[in-house]
Amino acid sequence: MKNINLTLSVALFAACIILAGCQPQPEQPTGNQPEVNQDDTRVIKQFFDEALTTRETYQLLDHLCNNIGHRLSGSEGAAAAVEWTEKVMTDYGFDKVYKQDIMVPNWKRGDKEIARIVGSKGDLSVLALGMSVATPAEGLTAEVVEVQGLDDVEALGQENIEGKIVFYNRPTDQRLIQTGAAYGGAVDQRSAGPAMAARYGAVGVVIRSVGTAFDDVPHTGVTSYRDSIPKIPAAALGVLSADRLTEALKQNPNTKLFLKMNCQTLEDAPSHNVIGELTGSEFPDEIITIGGHLDSWDVGQGAHDDGTGCMQSIQVLRLFQKLGIQPKRTIRAVMFMNEENGTRGGLKYAELAEKNSENHLIALESDGGAFSPRGFGVTAEDATIEKFRSWLPHFDQNTISYIKKGGGGVDIGPLNRTLGTPTIGFIVDSQRAFDVHHSPADVFSSVHPRELELGTASIAGLIYLIDKYGL
Repeated sequence: MKNINLTLSVALFAACIILAGCQPQPEQPTGNQPEVNQDDTRVIKQFFDEALTTRETYQLLDHLCNNIGHRLSGSEGAAAAVEWTEKVMTDYGFDKVYKQDIMVPNWKRGDKEIARIVGSKGDLSVLALGMSVATPAEGLTAEVVEVQGLDDVEALGQENIEGKIVFYNRPTDQRLIQTGAAYGGAVDQRSAGPAMAARYGAVGVVIRSVGTAFDDVPHTGVTSYRDSIPKIPAAALGVLSADRLTEALKQNPNTKLFLKMNCQTLEDAPSHNVIGELTGSEFPDEIITIGGHLDSWDVGQGAHDDGTGCMQSIQVLRLFQKLGIQPKRTIRAVMFMNEENGTRGGLKYAELAEKNSENHLIALESDGGAFSPRGFGVTAEDATIEKFRSWLPHFDQNTISYIKKGGGGVDIGPLNRTLGTPTIGFIVDSQRAFDVHHSPADVFSSVHPRELELGTASIAGLIYLIDKYGL
């Protein structure tokens, strides 16, 4: 695979973004604050009123999830989502609607995976990790060695690892209030664990799913191989299945596991970013980007991750239209493709922004799910962050209550690195996010319409103020 190191970097960067977006709230400035413009407060209240009463974001998400479904890069679902979101924005009458051509990874899961403790009744709940190779056609049977992390594999060495299936069983730390931090502390087993195990001669890997729920729903997610190390099959077990395996190993340290996976990686496939714009009336060359990633994993419906961010981005422009607000600056809603296993969409967007000498004022990404809004994380100069904090009185404290330093998203990260564009991450209540993250449980029925629409209006409110007052 040509883009292994990039994929690993993306996986680790994603964990860092989630971690950064879930840090404790910083103290807000005290003392004399600027007088609040009541006209702005009224406009932002109108955003909330309109979103909560019409529930148009929710209606769009319903269609995306229930009529199109999951949307892994290179799939029919991803292609259908591209065409549908282009049509939605065209029908809304946005000033410009267009696509950016990209080539994306084309990984296929294949038939349902099988994992079974040899000599035990009943299969384990399992999902192949994204970009994994397949087992032999007849499946793979080997002894299991349980470890708590990558360091354990190094410590055991080839003598104890070779020819075995490595079982990474370090749980997500439930003690951490910030679930993004818990995710970040466990995800290296998924992203880098298979390559580390293969380095010492392992023939396969299973991991305890990286999530917060005590159930048996497995969570997938990308893993990253190294060109210089053999590629071995890798899968995630549901939490209860991981518990079954560890109990079996306690009773018999020589326990064997049967694993059968049918995934394959095909040639890269053509796909697109989809973009809609409202053109600025005074500063059309100053661009405010808002977006989410249109692709999702091939299980569930990609409702929270990240159909939500895409539909919210479209609806921010729609709210401007409904309220008759002509933006001063150009506002773009971007449906990025391939965040989950390559970030090709984000890289292409930044590449074209640089090539076309575009002036991006700021970029915001929504990729935390359809949960209640809490705040924004901002990577910008301190003066900009303090300016944003002065706008907090415009928002009900049950929506946006803080602005923290540091934040962004995987898709807008390349824009920041290439052009130095300031970035914003939309922060939501994360307590339920990793119950469904990358799993079959990420479905439309798990989305609460009010929480979703509160997020849409919160983003619209901040974008309105940035458009009106600049940085």
